[in-house]
Amino acid sequence: MRTVRLIQPGSPLEFRELPAPKPGPEEVLVRVKAAGICRSDAHYRAGVSPVTPLPLTLGHEVAGTVEDFGDDVTNFSRGDRVCLHYLATCGKCARCLAGNEQFCPAARMLGKHRDGGYAEFVAMPAASAFALPDEIGFQQGAIMMCSSATSWHALNKSRLRPGESVAVFGIGGLGISAIQLAKAAGAGTVFAIDVKPAKLDLARTFGAITINARNGDPVRELDRLTNGRGVDVALELIGLPETMRQAVRCLAVMGRAALVGITNQPLQVAPYEELLNKEAEIIGVSDHLASELTGLLQWARQGKLDLSRVVTRTVPLEAGPINQVLDSLEHFGEDIRTVIIP
Repeated sequence: MRTVRLIQPGSPLEFRELPAPKPGPEEVLVRVKAAGICRSDAHYRAGVSPVTPLPLTLGHEVAGTVEDFGDDVTNFSRGDRVCLHYLATCGKCARCLAGNEQFCPAARMLGKHRDGGYAEFVAMPAASAFALPDEIGFQQGAIMMCSSATSWHALNKSRLRPGESVAVFGIGGLGISAIQLAKAAGAGTVFAIDVKPAKLDLARTFGAITINARNGDPVRELDRLTNGRGVDVALELIGLPETMRQAVRCLAVMGRAALVGITNQPLQVAPYEELLNKEAEIIGVSDHLASELTGLLQWARQGKLDLSRVVTRTVPLEAGPINQVLDSLEHFGEDIRTVIIP
C-alpha cells in the first residue's frame, strides 16, 4: 500500500510502499477514504512533540470503510462506514474505567505511536471505531475526530454553562467547530479572534462577533465589548505564548481559560491580578474522549455542527503536497482544514 511517513524529525515526510497491515483479533482494518492534516502533525514533523517509534505513518483524523476485521470483532461488517478515535488503550486500567483513557499507561496514539491515516489502510482496535452516519461525509467525519472532538472536550473541561460568554482564539478547524459547539451548548455571546480576514468572515456566518487581532490588542477590544466584565470562558487553540496570555487576561471573575494549542514555550502569568483576585482558572486540555464522540456525531447528523465549509482544500496521498500543507500550518496559513484523499 502507499504511505507517507515521518522518517526523521525536522525533515520532510517521505513516500513509502509497505504491505497493508493485518488486523489483530480485536482490530478492524480500515480503507482510508479521508485523512485530515492537523497542525499537531506539523509539530510531530518538526520534533516539537516526539513521535516514536520511527519511521511512522502520521495521521490521526481518519474516516473510511471496514475492509477486514479480526476473529473477535462482532460489531462491524465489511463495507461499514467508520471514523476512528485517535487512541488504542487497554480498556481495563483505572484511567480507562474512569473515562480518562488519554492517560492510560498503555495508550498508543494513532499517527504518533502507531501507524496512522496517511496511508491507504490503517488497523485500529474495533473499540476505537465509531459508525459514521450516512449523512456525514468521509471528509467531515475525519476532521471531527480531532478538530471538533478536541473543541468539544475543551468546552466540557471549561464547564461552560448556558448564557456564558466565550472567546475563541484561533479560527482554524478547531475554532470553527468551537464556535458552533459553544452555540449549541447554550453559550451567550461568542467572540472569534484571529488575524486572517477570511477566517473571521466564516466565523461571522456562524454567529460569532469577530475581532481582528492585527488591528490591536484583542484583550482591550474584549474588555470594551463586554463593558469591562471580560469573558466567562476562553479557548486558546493556537499554541502561542502570546495568545495564551491573552486568553488568561481576558477572563471575567471566576472565568476559565482552556488551553489547547501545543507549544514548548513557557507561559507567563501575573498570579494576583490575573488569577487569584478573580478566582480565575487555567485548564489544560489533552485531546478528547471516546465517550464524547457519539453525541458529537449526532449533533453533526442533526445539523448543529456544520463542517461543510471547514475543509478548504484536498490533496492526494503524496509526500510533496502533504509537506506543503504542513509548511503552511507551521506559518499559520489561510486554509482552515486540508484533507488527504488516497
